[in-house]
Amino acid sequence: MSEKDTISLHLVREALLQSCSPGIDTFEVLNKAGIEPTLLGQPDARIAATTYARLWRLLARRMDDEFFGMDPRKLKSGSLAFLCRACMAQATLGASLETGLAFLSLMLERMPAQLVRQQSLAEIVLLEPEPEVNRAFTYFTFWMIVHGVACWLAGRRIPILAVELRCPQPEYCDDYQVMFSDNLRFNRPRTRMIFSADCLDLPVKRSAEELKRFLAHAPANILVKYRDPDSLATRIKHDLRQIPPDTWPETDGLAAGLFISASTLRRRLAEEGQTYQGLKDSVRKELAVVWLAEPQISFAEIAARLGFADTSSFYKAFRKWVGSNPGHYRSLILGESD
Repeated sequence: MSEKDTISLHLVREALLQSCSPGIDTFEVLNKAGIEPTLLGQPDARIAATTYARLWRLLARRMDDEFFGMDPRKLKSGSLAFLCRACMAQATLGASLETGLAFLSLMLERMPAQLVRQQSLAEIVLLEPEPEVNRAFTYFTFWMIVHGVACWLAGRRIPILAVELRCPQPEYCDDYQVMFSDNLRFNRPRTRMIFSADCLDLPVKRSAEELKRFLAHAPANILVKYRDPDSLATRIKHDLRQIPPDTWPETDGLAAGLFISASTLRRRLAEEGQTYQGLKDSVRKELAVVWLAEPQISFAEIAARLGFADTSSFYKAFRKWVGSNPGHYRSLILGESD
């Protein structure tokens, strides 16, 4: 199934794990949500994001818990609404995040979190009690709430540079990479989300009527749209990842390889809201943030791998992509004992 705005059945199974007893009870819940129970046995099955949102709301009402019973304390029904009202009263996204994280830290026992600004980078860090480690679905549900509300408050998507988690990598990660970042790292010393600090200064201007509309469609509207695997942009990015950047074709060469004209290539990418240069920059950024997390790879080697003429050109491009220089990003990623 390749339609947009869909969610894997893997996430449905995760949502049911702690919030619904197996057997007849599970079938009843799935039928009420409009999900065919037999789909649970199909590893590649997908459902509409709106259907997954309906399941979320149904489970929240049954348990009086908007966090699927994954914390000793309930995130009682109405918590998301209160969170949004408290956050939208703040002037900037940074102040909103601090307010929202303070609220969630009070409500949830195992998910205390704080916002840390590190010069041009920012991170939301979970201050989890040792030695407890949550499962991946728990972390990603928390990030989905925080990141989804933040994007709504700012009126734009907040790009995530990296997500690190203390838990082992789950069997299924595809949807998580689409929702958050291709740069997911597991078995890390702490759980955190890293993004550009520039976003913290964005103004928050949301009205009561906008909040009403947002809540009416939540959580479907905070589930980031599933990337269409059949799109031209997805195909091109996949192909670019398979070859060294210094051998990437120019527009004419790429078009010839796709058996279309250069003008058709540009038009089709424009219809998807993309450009070839933007796709190349996106893949270069993905590779850069992954290699910067490996201390044995020098900046000069990363620059060469990415096809830059010299290290200074790489520095300039990385700052444009991320808002931070490579050295600061590496020191933040590797500063695990800070």
